[in-house]
Amino acid sequence: MAKPNYAFEKRKRELEQKRKKEEKLLKKQQAKLAKAGEGADSAPPPEADPPSP
Repeated sequence: MAKPNYAFEKRKRELEQKRKKEEKLLKKQQAKLAKAGEGADSAPPPEADPPSP
């Protein structure tokens, strides 16, 4: 009988968790940008860097 390869299973599980975490982060960033985009339409644009004396 074949011996289970626990290292492979662990690596596969870790990669899956990493992928889900990255997807969640991207989703949060997109939501944040969408929310900021909605607010930018009603708010005046930010001024450029003020000149330093």
